[in-house]
Amino acid sequence: GHRAMDAHTTGTDNVAIGANALDSNTTADNNVAVGSGALAGNTTGTNNVAIGRSSFNVSTTASDNVGVGLSTGQSTTTGFHLVAIGRNALVANTTGDSNIAIGRACMEANTTASNNTAVGKHALLTNTTGSENIAIGAYALDASTTATGNVAVGYTALGVNTTGNENVAVGSFALDANTTARFNTAVGQMALSANTTAEANTGIGRTSLFANTTGGSNTGCGCATLENNTTGASNNAF
Repeated sequence: GHRAMDAHTTGTDNVAIGANALDSNTTADNNVAVGSGALAGNTTGTNNVAIGRSSFNVSTTASDNVGVGLSTGQSTTTGFHLVAIGRNALVANTTGDSNIAIGRACMEANTTASNNTAVGKHALLTNTTGSENIAIGAYALDASTTATGNVAVGYTALGVNTTGNENVAVGSFALDANTTARFNTAVGQMALSANTTAEANTGIGRTSLFANTTGGSNTGCGCATLENNTTGASNNAF
């Protein structure tokens, strides 16, 4: 392609296909760039794979990254150990490292956060600096910005959570209204679904603690346990 590997001097085992692919590469080794502008800014970064237009195109010294899809990892400069698969996955990432984003617009707003895993359309969509989150399922944790240490598995699990930390939601719509609350565990479809700011609740079973909004330190184990509790606190139902 036009100007592919244009600045190359001594690097070995590189592949560049497409206009301006790897065109700043000088001494880096073991890179694969396929698509217009893929890895265009790379100078000495090694062991990268970028497939798709503008994939990792401003990366300079970053290494061990994989980008598949239009604009994946486009803003990354020095971040490493990244996997971005799907259009705009990790598109705003700059120096964040060890992130995995698989799905359209996964972790699209991430800038410097590290150690996150997002699988599914819009999973962790608005996350900027929150680290150590796991979001699996379409729209899981998609409103999260700076929250850390959350696990969301299921469609819209923890979907509106913004800054709440260390929550676990497993099941579609689990903890899907939670915004800033911490230390909640919801396992089962719609468990703790209405919870907004209440903390330290455990709901295990379908619709367990379903209507709970601000009641804290409750435990419901079993289908529909404490289903209608709203603001009551420190209740146990098994």
